[in-house]
Amino acid sequence: MPPSPRQNFLDGVKHACTGDPRTPFVLLGNFEVEDEWAVDEVGLPSVGGSASAAIVNRMDEFALLLAGPGDSVVLKSAPDPGYLSYLEELGLELPEILVTDAHDPAHSVSVDALRSPVLTGALARLAERGAHLLPHGMSVLEERLCELTGLASALPNAALVKSVNSKIYSRRVADELGLPQARGWECESVDEFTAAADAARESLAAGRRVGVKDAFGVSGKGIMVVEDERRLDQLVRMVTRVSRRTGDPRLTVVIEEWADKAVDLNYHFTVYRNGSVRFDFVKEAITENGVHKGHRIPARISAAHRAEIERCAELLGARLAADGFHGVVGVDAIVTGDGGLLPVLEINARNNMSTYQTALQERFMGPGTVALARQYPVSLTGAMPFGELRERLGDLLFTTASGRGLLVNNFATVNAAAPAGADGTDMTDGTAPDSYGGRLYGLLIAHSEAELAELDDAVALRVRKESLTHV
Repeated sequence: MPPSPRQNFLDGVKHACTGDPRTPFVLLGNFEVEDEWAVDEVGLPSVGGSASAAIVNRMDEFALLLAGPGDSVVLKSAPDPGYLSYLEELGLELPEILVTDAHDPAHSVSVDALRSPVLTGALARLAERGAHLLPHGMSVLEERLCELTGLASALPNAALVKSVNSKIYSRRVADELGLPQARGWECESVDEFTAAADAARESLAAGRRVGVKDAFGVSGKGIMVVEDERRLDQLVRMVTRVSRRTGDPRLTVVIEEWADKAVDLNYHFTVYRNGSVRFDFVKEAITENGVHKGHRIPARISAAHRAEIERCAELLGARLAADGFHGVVGVDAIVTGDGGLLPVLEINARNNMSTYQTALQERFMGPGTVALARQYPVSLTGAMPFGELRERLGDLLFTTASGRGLLVNNFATVNAAAPAGADGTDMTDGTAPDSYGGRLYGLLIAHSEAELAELDDAVALRVRKESLTHV
């Protein structure tokens, strides 16, 4: 059965995945696990720079604030000492921190962990004490880490987890359950895509855009928005040409009408091994060109929409359980321009960005508080210690005394894209290096919507790109 309301979020996940809320977890933030699921799948072409990969891979530090004091977390490198001091000042009980023996910015934490004999030895000792691995999402890499160390997995096997994370699965399950969704087509071959494109021309002729999405795309990658038949024809010719050249007829994508969106939503539930479902929350999602940028808490939606979302969570959770899945699930949804609700854009049967905010919400958000989970772009010419950021933010930084401000929940992403040895000077000729980008993640907490907006503007001003180019 789901836990009592007094049980915190992570204890409920432990209960769901292992049957015991006291099970020690080893948390692993292997963000964009979809890249691993997409291996050997045929989809749309996508590109990503090494700098952005470096930042994404340091999102592993989010796991630090989800884990509890009896847990462990695996990170690519040790957190900034000043950042750890700040978290301890907030009264947070941190987990045991384990780091990879060495790390490559282009590799996920899972890849680095598998190449770390000292770390895997430590994980083997935790396995002997009954620890379970809870990754961001389960792929073959995390299965190998379990095999290498003896850690039990908190999640089902990688093949099952991959299958329920496909956008094709999302659409088919929504259809099966009778849940409303945008008109669309699931494609698993070039021939099916060609037929679906013919059907989609009706939508284009009526002035509606269509989106073509990779089955395992993430964060705006693997999505093409098509506005006219000419562009759609180009896409059909391109995938047909590739298929003929490779001799591979597969293509795993969905095509669907681009809905008229008023509000993006993300709702979250936990599926138990016994098939029961715990509804966790619904938040407004902040997106830009399909890329996740943050959350607004609580979601500003009607009671009717909330009730329908909770009903959908129960239905989807039961369906996932029937397919053998247990663990946390996030679902993207939208309120449409005419006030309707499309409750299933896609199912993410893995940790979501909203998952990592739960412990902070439980600890620091009381009645009457509102929050905004945000990321701020920064530009640097050398690695910046947390102490300097703290000085720059001043009274905008969250403290328990003020109960307001920016609570930094990932600092590693600020310096993640720094070139090797970056210290403000070029190592070869003493000249200043080019600037590089980073991201500052945090949870803005305030006592009113007006105060929240003021804080957001003030933080953005203090960490604007120009202000951090000199360190």
